[in-house]
Amino acid sequence: MAEAVRTIEGVELPPAGKYELDPNHTVLGFEARHILTKVHGRFTEFEGTIDLAERPEDSSVTVEAKTASVESSVQQRDDHLRSADFFESEKYPVLTFRSTGVRHTGGTSFELDGDLTVRDVTRPITLKGEYLGTGVDPFGNTLLSAEARATVERADWGLTWNVAVETGGWLVGRKVQIEIEAELNLAS
Repeated sequence: MAEAVRTIEGVELPPAGKYELDPNHTVLGFEARHILTKVHGRFTEFEGTIDLAERPEDSSVTVEAKTASVESSVQQRDDHLRSADFFESEKYPVLTFRSTGVRHTGGTSFELDGDLTVRDVTRPITLKGEYLGTGVDPFGNTLLSAEARATVERADWGLTWNVAVETGGWLVGRKVQIEIEAELNLAS
């Protein structure tokens, strides 16, 4: 395990510094209703950092994802998500998250406030997360892992496309669950 530099409520934290998302071990995903079931998707091209401060509440997070990299295992749906009905990837190639605050909420739990920008619309969100630990990979690199989730109303970012279904309700749910599973490496 990496050498912890401080302990909060019995939780050992990794050294302060800049940590970069490992794209091979990170999922920037989402879940949305399709009529009655849930559909999962993710972005495959992204970058991001956590600047972990000596005082965790002074830390910051920045993430950018390429909207054209959206993937849901169905090509027709992926093409639709890239279209003007949703992300409009040609006009708005990147979505961003920039933190505005972090709070320790007990044990390994935290809340991360920030601004999510999609299609040039910026709205505040709060991710509820859990710090999963720190360690050293087989190559001697210090890493940390965390997960976080938030539920948002897609209409808040102008993502309003939908179709009423014959049996009642909508083709696409109005709420989207953001799901992040992150592994980050301490930058050299």
